[in-house]
Amino acid sequence: MSEKGVQLRLAQSLAFLSREKGVTFIVNDHVDVALAVGADGVHVGQKDLPVAVVRRVVGPATIVGASTNNAEEARRAEADGADYVSVGRLFETGSKTDTRAASTGTIRQVKAAVSLSACAIGGINESNIDEVIAAGADMVAVINAVCSAPDPREAARRLAGRLSD
Repeated sequence: MSEKGVQLRLAQSLAFLSREKGVTFIVNDHVDVALAVGADGVHVGQKDLPVAVVRRVVGPATIVGASTNNAEEARRAEADGADYVSVGRLFETGSKTDTRAASTGTIRQVKAAVSLSACAIGGINESNIDEVIAAGADMVAVINAVCSAPDPREAARRLAGRLSD
């Protein structure tokens, strides 16, 4: 099965589970896969399809997120129809190697430049999440802090609790 075929099957399973649990399902990078499985949204990076094109393709009801690294990119994403922006890479991470560095100061600049929610991304864990929240992040994206934890469910619960404090 092709890589897209594998992605499609996985996305179908995740879409089903997300609907069953009543949680939002966002597909990263692949607009076609998001549409094929009826995902709630799609998130695109600076090297993916432009937000304006994605918005035309998916329509107004689908959530569109955009990776940004500065206020200018965030303003462009907002003008082009993004529903939220991500800001990062805030801290070192092994999840992606081709990312641009950002800081909590970048989150502050982006929040001052746009009216959209901002998702902090990149190396976020229990030791730095409070700093990220204090900078204005509305949400965080994590991989290693949950997936590498001895008890992923408990790690996710603790991180989510910090956001709601």
